Amino acid sequence: MFLPQEVIRKKREGQELSSEEIAYFVNGITSGDMSDSQIAALAMAVFFQGMSNAETVSLTQSMTKSGDTIDWSELHDLGPVLDKHSTGGVGDKLSLMLAPIISACGGYVPMISGRGLGHTGGTLDKLDAIPGYKTSIDTDRLKSIIKTAGCAIVGQTGDLAPADKRFYAIRDITATVEAIPLITASILSKKLSAGLDRLVMDIKVGSGAFSGTLSMAEELAETIVRVANGAGLPTRALITDMDQVLGSSAGNALEVKEAWSYLSGEMKEERTDMITMSLCSELLILGGLATTHNNAHHKIMTVLSNGKALEQLQKMISGLGGPVDFCEKPDSYLKSAMYCEDIYLDTSGYLASMDTREIGMAVVALGGGRSKPGQEIDHAVGFDHIAPVGTRIDPSRPVARIHANSKDQLARAKAQYLNGLTVADKAPNQQHPILKSLVN
Repeated sequence: MFLPQEVIRKKREGQELSSEEIAYFVNGITSGDMSDSQIAALAMAVFFQGMSNAETVSLTQSMTKSGDTIDWSELHDLGPVLDKHSTGGVGDKLSLMLAPIISACGGYVPMISGRGLGHTGGTLDKLDAIPGYKTSIDTDRLKSIIKTAGCAIVGQTGDLAPADKRFYAIRDITATVEAIPLITASILSKKLSAGLDRLVMDIKVGSGAFSGTLSMAEELAETIVRVANGAGLPTRALITDMDQVLGSSAGNALEVKEAWSYLSGEMKEERTDMITMSLCSELLILGGLATTHNNAHHKIMTVLSNGKALEQLQKMISGLGGPVDFCEKPDSYLKSAMYCEDIYLDTSGYLASMDTREIGMAVVALGGGRSKPGQEIDHAVGFDHIAPVGTRIDPSRPVARIHANSKDQLARAKAQYLNGLTVADKAPNQQHPILKSLVN
């Protein structure tokens, strides 16, 4: 017989938990026997003391077993079941492009995603900006959509890794998001329960990521790849730059529009394009849908140019309750904010750096993110036309455009955005957006 406080104490003191103790605690999370304060206490103990590889594997397996696992055996003769997961960043809307591209290339993508954590935007929050789109569905509905549309980005059903669903929400408000064992178990419990064949990870690093240093990102990437492969899920990881906003927008509806612009060929921001192409290429190769990176690149460019990727996005949106003509006229469905204003710096030079976390928090301050679980989000607010690092600027050229629904929020978020920028006389050295690849 275990006691919650003894499990917490043991981990607080830096001792290794047994698989039985971990399973006991996870079962309590699922059943409701563990209180929010006990879960928060264990999360904080793990944050400071860490977990061994064996503990992390046990936590991942226990959280996976807390619910059902989807069986995709009926698809095995049709194509591989593939997915990508990002550790989160500001302006990261890559899932909205990747899922349609991969499904257009012959894969099936059941993407179990999440809400925003701290300063980062959540993919489900972005999709909530589309009227009628249902992110909460049961497993039977998910399987039906995958068979007909090829891809679906949805939240955790009550039957898939339910322990993680509760743990995830508590981590968000207790400053324990960055704990590598908890990140690993959270991500992989959802992916393993989704019954995937292959997975590609996008590990963000920089001021707008949970991994603030390359060494932390490498540790997280190596842990996830090691645990995932050990659990029978072949996985690769890319470490990508989050020292500036990814793409030209940050904010839910604004990011949906940017993803649509990418798939429709209307606009492609360079760094977004490079990371999207690389993640898609790795996933196509890992899934056996391409033989080389050149082959994968050709397939991706084909489905982008012939409109098939955009068609897959529309199938997913309409299949999950959204407008059947969303991709024909997205502006008719995405809400716009009451106030829209360009942001200027009063100096000239080159945009030298960007405090991406500060910009993410500015989106939260506008109402585009949460400071507590269950909080309503304003999907219309945020920033677009974001000038990337290295841009030559002067007082007549805007560095971004702000969208707000109150003048007070606009003024505060505008000041917060500008406080996150630095200017230099010389153009900064440009960092490649893909910093490292882990394929084993």
